[in-house]
Amino acid sequence: MTRQRLYLSPPHLSGREQGYVQQVFDSNWIAPLGPQVDAFEAEFAAAVGAPHALALSSGTAALHLALIHLGVGPGDEVLVSTLTFSASANPVVYLGAQPVFIDSERISWNLDPALVCETIERKARQGRLPKAVIPVHLYGQSADMDPILAICARYEIPVIEDAAEALGATYRGRSPGTLGRAGIFSFNGNKIITTSGGGMLVSPDKELIEHARKLAQQARDPAPHYQHSEIGYNYRLSNVLAAIGRGQLEVLPERVRRKREICESYRQLLGDLPGIAFMPEAPWGRSTRWLTVITVDPAQFGATSEEIRLALEAENIESRPLWKPMHLQPVFRDCEVMGGAVAENLFHDGLCLPSGTAMTNSDLERVAGVVRLLQR
Repeated sequence: MTRQRLYLSPPHLSGREQGYVQQVFDSNWIAPLGPQVDAFEAEFAAAVGAPHALALSSGTAALHLALIHLGVGPGDEVLVSTLTFSASANPVVYLGAQPVFIDSERISWNLDPALVCETIERKARQGRLPKAVIPVHLYGQSADMDPILAICARYEIPVIEDAAEALGATYRGRSPGTLGRAGIFSFNGNKIITTSGGGMLVSPDKELIEHARKLAQQARDPAPHYQHSEIGYNYRLSNVLAAIGRGQLEVLPERVRRKREICESYRQLLGDLPGIAFMPEAPWGRSTRWLTVITVDPAQFGATSEEIRLALEAENIESRPLWKPMHLQPVFRDCEVMGGAVAENLFHDGLCLPSGTAMTNSDLERVAGVVRLLQR
């Protein structure tokens, strides 16, 4: 008999969501927007310490709207982490601008501040400053933001943080996503909390959020008739999904605690194996360990990360390679890149292990047992 499938990071409902969804049905606020959206925005802003928040259909939509407000357009350049999902770079291209990909550093696997400084200073000498910088906070861990913010402030370059994977993390006591001009979060089905699909844009800049709010509602002008002075989008989150988000947000601390427990359990089960190393936790904050990620040295361990992935799949267990760097993607092959070797090595050697918060200790032992059998 095939054993039950273990997914990488499936949704985990708390039971509280149903009460909020019932309020939606009882009130008949099924149409987009409504009181659940308003409440979710307020509660989320309070949870991360952001002055303003806007609930949207995806994190990608949030990033797109932030870039529009900042005036990113054809001929502009935007610095983006290369070790990320393509959604971090796609909105740059939507607007006719060009991503410039920046390598990771090994302390956190996130955007390398030294390369950011080097790139900005070189662009400044050329009279071609980037229009924005997008650091991505990977796998639940913040990038080192202070030096990135400092060099960007010196040249008045706005920073938009992609915190899609880092809700619940900290950077020097603050929430990643609230440190720059704007931040985006994702509630996709595999994230630490989910609305099945959705995102949030946060900012200390009220004007940015209000402009994004208008754009997200087809950019309708304030008039009794339908009038539009700029191009808009259908990007708002529905009242039903916001109700799910409210129930999920209430258990965020529990989900972070369990994600960290899962990582520590894997460390206890696999940490003694030669050639297996875990994603480090940077000294400047707390990672949520959204996914537990390992790297594999095949010369020491006796198998590659891909061989481990295939062995897990044979046992009906989902795992996943790290993000393939953007500068290696065919669609971005003509884009400029600074560095790249760190991200390439992490992609080659890395593996994301199942990390769903509903996993039992037996589930974790099942995963670890498959990995241990490959060691030789």
